[in-house]
Amino acid sequence: MTDELLLEVEDLHVEFRTSDGVATVLNGVDYSVHAGETLAVLGESGSGKSVTAQTVMGILDSPPAVVTGGAVRYRGEDLLTATEERRREVRGGEIAMIFQDALSALNPVFTVGFQIEEQLRVRLGMSKKDARKRAIELLDIVRIPAAARRVREYPHQFSGGMRQRAMIAMSLALDPDLLIADEPTTALDVTVQAQIMDLLAEIQAERRMGLILITHDLAVVAEVADRIAVMYAGRIVEQADVTELFRSPGHPYTEALMASLPRLDLKGQTLETIKGLPPSLLNVPPGCPFHPRCPRAESRCETERPALHSLGFGRVSACHFADEVVSGRV
Repeated sequence: MTDELLLEVEDLHVEFRTSDGVATVLNGVDYSVHAGETLAVLGESGSGKSVTAQTVMGILDSPPAVVTGGAVRYRGEDLLTATEERRREVRGGEIAMIFQDALSALNPVFTVGFQIEEQLRVRLGMSKKDARKRAIELLDIVRIPAAARRVREYPHQFSGGMRQRAMIAMSLALDPDLLIADEPTTALDVTVQAQIMDLLAEIQAERRMGLILITHDLAVVAEVADRIAVMYAGRIVEQADVTELFRSPGHPYTEALMASLPRLDLKGQTLETIKGLPPSLLNVPPGCPFHPRCPRAESRCETERPALHSLGFGRVSACHFADEVVSGRV
């Protein structure tokens, strides 16, 4: 990691205006990513992880999505106020994204090679011959065997792991400075998951890219992340260095996520769970959104929304009792 700041998301607010009402999907999200750094964004489904990434990329469906406040600064430039032409320049060329479901993200009627080559020809002006050569090189980089042959194959002819590698090759084609990986190992077996994560780490180190890893897999996070941002109900509730967060969580939600991890030393014991369900974003509870599920909740949690509280050394927690949580006091 370096001191070079690539991305800064500041007080980001997004609403989904639907026939059922207005859902506050993002409610003041803040995080940043430096060159060479891996930021893991954790949280249950519906917490706002992917919506934040899509807002950064400028690919939210509008309507129903409406950005109602905040800033997304890439190298100091606010992308939310930039022209659509400038957004297209940044998208793919400077910030790229690996989507969660490679089979859905890849076009089934075009070969994998064509889909990589298209952006090289359109964005970089390469000839068909040069684009094909570069596409084969990219498939080699992501370790797809027989790349010269497989570049002519269609997505359905690739296994799940190979499709994900092809998506990584597409995202690297324009040599971005920042890569967003949205659940890149979903539905892959454990061995392939490890291979994909090792590949991403190797490519990141070679290119000094910033990496935002969106996931709910704490084991993956422990292996690859430098910092962690934990999201709940559209808000960052904790940010910390990965070592500090695993050693002593600073928010009851993070604490509960850690407690729900299967452990070899607890074999035969009942696995801890987080009671209840995440709140509907159409009707987020007042005060702390986590309070209906929180074992530490008191009356003030039901009415007072906790601000992000500094715990020192760059870590913050949105909990009224953050100091007690991080110290392990009940």
